[in-house]
Amino acid sequence: MMATNRKYDVMVAGELNVDIILNQINKFPAMSKEVIADRMMITLGSSSAIFASNLSVLGTKVIFAGAVAKDQFGELVLSSLQSRHVDTSAIVFTSEKSTGATVALSFDEDRAMITYPGAMTLFSMDDIKDEQLRQCRHLHVSSIFLSTALKKDVQRLYRKAKDFGLSTSLDPQWDPDEKWDIDFTSLLRDVDVFMPNEKEIQAMTGIGDVMEAAAALKRHANILIVKAGREGAYLWSGDKFIRQRSFLNPSVVDSIGAGDSFCAGFIHQYIQGNNLEKCLEFAALTGAVNTTRAGGTTAFQDLQLVRDIAASTFDYKF
Repeated sequence: MMATNRKYDVMVAGELNVDIILNQINKFPAMSKEVIADRMMITLGSSSAIFASNLSVLGTKVIFAGAVAKDQFGELVLSSLQSRHVDTSAIVFTSEKSTGATVALSFDEDRAMITYPGAMTLFSMDDIKDEQLRQCRHLHVSSIFLSTALKKDVQRLYRKAKDFGLSTSLDPQWDPDEKWDIDFTSLLRDVDVFMPNEKEIQAMTGIGDVMEAAAALKRHANILIVKAGREGAYLWSGDKFIRQRSFLNPSVVDSIGAGDSFCAGFIHQYIQGNNLEKCLEFAALTGAVNTTRAGGTTAFQDLQLVRDIAASTFDYKF
């Protein structure tokens, strides 16, 4: 049963960094060579922060638990979250490392990224206060492999969340070490919604076919969603299977944060108790809206902009 009558709808726990995005690159750089990007922007980054920011814009009450340093990038992270009405009172500060940063090279509808994790590696379960978690209805974690200290206790965190009556979700994101050293079969008992993309589920299961990889994992999951980019998304819940086609954007600016926006759309509907078909359709919409502007949050400046983009680009009104 999902918790009700609490101060916050969702606690997002995880990594925080800025994104330095280089767009309109005519080709990927090679060693000892140089290419030109026609656009650059510095903006709020990290899967967790993009998810939290866009979820808040959709109308969900969000509190963020994470770590930054008291530096310029840390100030940008805090001000960006606060401008989207995300509560930052659960963010802790460290002087041991700088705030994390990702350099993203965006090319067509794909990208390559280099991340300096920084402060995010120091954030642990001990930094999440029980009284803050108890005030939330739902817990979401993204990019667990980047939050190395939190990863050690991720199963305990989800167990505590369930004991406190929260519903839960997890977007694992890519493991830079490619070890995939989390016991997902055990962890997923306490994860209500598990949302990897197709490459991640292939890697974590060691199975090349997406449907076979999902078949191997779905028996351990409550709700399993596989994000498949332009192919849409797939959902399994018990005997239920849903295929959601994507909302195709004919003029993609970049795909940075599209998966995070997808997750935000799904969880926004899910915590309201809407059916899985509606949750998945809205997730596909918000993921597509993300691709109409550079970076993960610029298409989500406010709810009216999201509605305008949905109506004008995808003929969808909400």
